[in-house]
Amino acid sequence: MKTLTEIEADVTSLGERIGATHLDLPSYGSTRDLGYPHVEVSDGQYHFVLVERGQEISRQSTQSYDELLYWTFECATHNLAFNFELTHRVEDQDCRRIAFPKQVELMGQISPAMAARLGKYIEAILERAPYDDEPYRR
Repeated sequence: MKTLTEIEADVTSLGERIGATHLDLPSYGSTRDLGYPHVEVSDGQYHFVLVERGQEISRQSTQSYDELLYWTFECATHNLAFNFELTHRVEDQDCRRIAFPKQVELMGQISPAMAARLGKYIEAILERAPYDDEPYRR
């Protein structure tokens, strides 16, 4: 198992590839709250935890370091991609048309395998909730 210090160093280094700042990445060992993720290591597992308003709202646990990195960068690339969309918005278009491809592109800079996995996840989202530009048209 890697220590929190080792995880932070790895995540920071990988995050630099995609232009992520410390605000885009998790904290380590304790929460910043407000829905920001943090990473814990205990009981032989890595934990990716979200806390909002003092309440734990999500906890994912794994023994796989690669899985922890996937969760970390799925979250970080999501935030970066939707921030990108805000500055490149196309009126009358579902915002996901810009954000989803950007998220996969960013994830590809971390790992092609992670990008492929994310692409499949996004395809499943779009099967359930296809792009819909209609609500944006008036």
